[in-house]
Amino acid sequence: MPRSSPALDRSRPPEPGEIRPFHLPAVGEDRLPQGLELRVLREARVPLVSGCLVLDAGEASLDGDRAGLAVLTGDALQGGTEVRSGAELALALEQLGTSLNISTGWDATTLSFTCTAERLEPTLALLAEVVRRPAFPSDEVDRVRRQRLAAIRQRLMDPGSLADDEADRVLFPSDHPYHRPLAGTEATIRRVTPDHAREWVEARYRPGRGGLVLVGDLDIVEADRLVRRQFGDWEGAPEPRGDLAGVVPPTPRPVVVVHRPGAVQTELRLVYPGPGRKHPDRLSLQVANAILGGAFTSRLNLNLRERHGFTYGVRSNFTHRRRGGLFLLSTAVETQVTAAALRETMGELDRFVAEGPDDAEVARARDYLAGVFPLRMETTGQLAARIAELLIHDLPMDEYHLYRDRIREVTREGALQAFRAHVDPASIPIVLCGDAEALTGELEALDLGPVEVRLPTELQDAEEA
Repeated sequence: MPRSSPALDRSRPPEPGEIRPFHLPAVGEDRLPQGLELRVLREARVPLVSGCLVLDAGEASLDGDRAGLAVLTGDALQGGTEVRSGAELALALEQLGTSLNISTGWDATTLSFTCTAERLEPTLALLAEVVRRPAFPSDEVDRVRRQRLAAIRQRLMDPGSLADDEADRVLFPSDHPYHRPLAGTEATIRRVTPDHAREWVEARYRPGRGGLVLVGDLDIVEADRLVRRQFGDWEGAPEPRGDLAGVVPPTPRPVVVVHRPGAVQTELRLVYPGPGRKHPDRLSLQVANAILGGAFTSRLNLNLRERHGFTYGVRSNFTHRRRGGLFLLSTAVETQVTAAALRETMGELDRFVAEGPDDAEVARARDYLAGVFPLRMETTGQLAARIAELLIHDLPMDEYHLYRDRIREVTREGALQAFRAHVDPASIPIVLCGDAEALTGELEALDLGPVEVRLPTELQDAEEA
């Protein structure tokens, strides 16, 4: 007779096991004569290579009257080179079985790819052609400009985007790069010409303060040789970027409503200045935020979603850029419960700062963050992107080797003190996008600050000015 299994105790979840060790392989480091940093990691489980070319060509380097130029230039790179049209370039990439992805943020422009290991050399040759010899034909720049303008107009019709953009305008002063949308405004994008894109590439697409990351089934010595063949004679460095001025939230605390007549839902944002990526409080803030609003089991989600049914979800997050960042809390609720949801949100913030988390919450947050960390390092593309982050933010190469040990060293007191140092609930600006006529009276009754109503058309006019 088969042996009977012992009875299972289904009254409680099983105890978690020990966190499995995670060891990131050693990363080879080199610097080309003209300043390009090279990072190579051998990961031979599959015959693929992923690469990221990082350039010091982010939007934060631009003055306000040229906002969006870095993003538009990156989008237009695949429109053709000095030796190939856009269609010919696309065909060449397709024949190699790869695609080139170009992303521009506040801090950098990144060109990334994944190819088979045997086709790394011709892929690097195409990468060098795109970044060193772009043509920017007028018809391609016009096409990208139209796409960007359509995306900007679409944002003016999306309540979530309206709330996000207005939160940046409320928090950051008008002369600060983060005051404006990352991709620019309708007025600035209309002015962009192919010559502007060429001038931007000439000034910022340089090896100095840039880097190339290669991860996959490759020989480190051979990879170094291939890179030097394509980029060894590339010269120059972009002008250093100055420090950004510190940001202080406006006083008295603003409560801004972007009016959407008849809206049945309100987009809610709370926003506060945050530290840069290299700040020593970053991991303590990560643990604190996971408890407050960064995980599905966070205090905010258990309150607004599970207890009151106000929302499908609420999230908070610290965005750490190279030169400062921000804390953002966001959710969407029905119009009739907006004031109640805001009251509960402020209550959770006040309690967190006054009392802090308990030891059990900290332990769960640390284990969660340490446990999911390897999931961000599974593929060659993920590994290349993570190493590229180190180059963008000028971080040491042992950052990821030590991450899980350091995150598990965060204490309750450390998490609480870090959050108190960087977020003040009493002065955090509040932005809502919804029906102002239905919201204003209840918001004023909360007595959180003077309520100001703005129209989406006014926001567009301010951008164009």
